[in-house]
Amino acid sequence: MYVCICRAVTDSQIRQAVDQGASTMREVGQRLGVGTQCGKCSKHARTVIREAISNRPMEDPAIWEPVA
Repeated sequence: MYVCICRAVTDSQIRQAVDQGASTMREVGQRLGVGTQCGKCSKHARTVIREAISNRPMEDPAIWEPVA
């Protein structure tokens, strides 16, 4: 579904940006242009970002190695 009509950005693209490391509206905006035109999409875009972050799989702490 389109989240940002001005920049033709979908919720899938926002989720992909989060999967690639973006974690804030500013970072997603820099990557995709979301919220940089009229701003009407910002609230929905933030919701998609929060949902994408909360759906990230937790890293297994058992595979972490101590830093020397």
